[in-house]
Amino acid sequence: MIVAQRKPFAEIAQSVSGFNRVLVAGCGTCVAVCLIGGEKEAGILASQLDMGAQIKGDECTFAVACVERQCDREFLDELAPQVAEHEAVLSLACGAGISFLAERFSDTPVLAGVNTSFIGINDDVGVWGERCRSCRDCLLSLTGGICPQALCPKGMLNGPCGGASEGKCEADPLKDCAWALIWERLENTGRLSNLEPIVAARDHADNLPGAQVHPAYERRYSAHE
Repeated sequence: MIVAQRKPFAEIAQSVSGFNRVLVAGCGTCVAVCLIGGEKEAGILASQLDMGAQIKGDECTFAVACVERQCDREFLDELAPQVAEHEAVLSLACGAGISFLAERFSDTPVLAGVNTSFIGINDDVGVWGERCRSCRDCLLSLTGGICPQALCPKGMLNGPCGGASEGKCEADPLKDCAWALIWERLENTGRLSNLEPIVAARDHADNLPGAQVHPAYERRYSAHE
């Protein structure tokens, strides 16, 4: 799931200044699960903005709406009547939802209320762990489902580095070395041979839509066939 954090209140208040009627739009999926942008959080933020406006003597109103997903056109259509009644929309969705909302209602300013952090999982109550960098060049089939881009501070594609000690990361000795975990996972599943070929350095230009597959990318996978 996508994990996000709410922007500082001062930044949000500044972004909505100049608008008298603002719709605070929540999203009922990822940001709701991480307790950042669901209907409840949208209501709290609207109340905070309303109180701030009253203190300053501004005549502003803040309404609340929430849809199942802001990244899905069929759900955005539900917002159309409310968007039409407001001067701006403050979205608490991830960057994808905000972008799609701004595209759908191109005549209305759409403002971001959150910072999209990463794709992760729920490790514990209120604790989110990053598991994916959305790098468009997924190695999980080769690394036993463990992402070195997300879990290794150095983002090493061929590891471990020389700083790992007793299976722990030199950047944070309390955390397991990502490549030690990869080794253990591959050993347990009889696939240590996955580590024999050297993974080519990333060519970020090849990750652009419509780009041709780089020969190094083809060699990377043909080596494991």
